[in-house]
Amino acid sequence: MARRIWGCEDIASEPVQATRRIDRPLPGWAADHRLAVSDPAVCRKLSPMRRPRLTTKSLLIAAWLCSSTLPAFVVAQTPWEKASEWPAPEARQAAAADERFLYAITNTLVAKYDRGTGQRVAVSTGKAEHLNSGFLWEGRVYCAHSNFPKLPEQSKIMVLDPETMQLSTYKDFGSAGGSLTWSVRHEGNWWCNFARYGAENAKTFLVKYDDSWHEQGRWTYPPEIFHELHEYSFSGGVWRDGSLLVTGHDDPVLFRFQLRNGQFQLVEKQAVPFTGQGIADDPSTGGLVGIDRARRKLVLAQPGKRTESPAGQRP
Repeated sequence: MARRIWGCEDIASEPVQATRRIDRPLPGWAADHRLAVSDPAVCRKLSPMRRPRLTTKSLLIAAWLCSSTLPAFVVAQTPWEKASEWPAPEARQAAAADERFLYAITNTLVAKYDRGTGQRVAVSTGKAEHLNSGFLWEGRVYCAHSNFPKLPEQSKIMVLDPETMQLSTYKDFGSAGGSLTWSVRHEGNWWCNFARYGAENAKTFLVKYDDSWHEQGRWTYPPEIFHELHEYSFSGGVWRDGSLLVTGHDDPVLFRFQLRNGQFQLVEKQAVPFTGQGIADDPSTGGLVGIDRARRKLVLAQPGKRTESPAGQRP
């Protein structure tokens, strides 16, 4: 006998099919948004008859992570677990960390918090219009900055001296064709993400520069990903273990990409305790630091237990 939960069939008396489709939009989702659950185990878990304690939020996240707009093999393999959190009114755009301090980034300033006490100890000075993300390199905090939502887009990297808390311009890109939302150092190069928004968000691009700011390469992302971001783009990014992890604007998900045959390919989506926005490596714990924007929290996360894919293969 077949049972249905939001269009997902859980067939107890028949062999489980390879794909279960959710053909009705979830509450609050666009009418043309369709979901698919590629993992039969996930489909069975969606049934409240089997898992009565699952909340609506859990069901929404599980369904979103298995969206049909992505290849069938892309599933959430590596959840991130919340390690700790601190209140920070400035936690609106991004977070960064060093061994002693956490940094909460809002549009116009960066606030420094003591890791031991959770107390704010300093606030940046210097003019900023729209800080987007930050990371620590050689003892200073480097922040992506744009003039969003003004046109034409003007982008720069600003640098914060943690001792003086002075913000200043490090690299001015001028009009680069998009709004700089995140930048990071990786293998001796700068990687800078220039976002596009609205109907053109799939034109978001990533540029690799050498230390003299000569362009070494330019990439776009798989266009089908941007259906998940609505009118927004990628807000944060870090390189980790040979993969590029990026966040969207407000969903608790990391997109893990790998550069293969000259193109970025999506490997998996990972559940995180952050609500999108800018993220950074945490040198103290080896995990990641991000924000919960709605709750104005700095959040530290550690990798959870990795699971096998349905096919028994790791992506």
